[in-house]
Amino acid sequence: MERIAVCPGSFDPITNGHLDIIRRAAGLFDRVIVLISHNADKHEAFTAEERARLVRMVVEDLPNIEVDVFDGLLAEYVRRRRACAIVKGLRAVSDFEYEFQMALANKKLNDQAETVFLTTSTENMYLSSSIVRQIAALGGDISPFVPKRILQAINQRFQTEKE
Repeated sequence: MERIAVCPGSFDPITNGHLDIIRRAAGLFDRVIVLISHNADKHEAFTAEERARLVRMVVEDLPNIEVDVFDGLLAEYVRRRRACAIVKGLRAVSDFEYEFQMALANKKLNDQAETVFLTTSTENMYLSSSIVRQIAALGGDISPFVPKRILQAINQRFQTEKE
């Protein structure tokens, strides 16, 4: 039976840290679905479809990665897709506290879904989409933080917003 994992997030935009977690998950599971979701607590710079397009651009070399968009309960999506795991990246202890609560809630909603935590690489511990958006909005160089394939698309978005 195929072992499917869901790697959810807003990916607004996808960073090198996200990509690291996705690549490592791709080595652990037969198939990984990168699930683009809406986060009501965040001001999103890109639409869900735009974020999905950017993610597809940077994972096209990984044959066992699928990208999808969903706005609903993660536990229900995992059940529908017959996934066995939810993969979450952790940067710091503060991430763990929130993600542990979410893992318990998801397990209560879908007792078949296990949450797997992957710790981020040390070079990406500080990195978040929020930081990338802030730097880009202020005209800073985000090239060390995002995959090269999408650098121009991100910079264009923030240049357009400034004008």
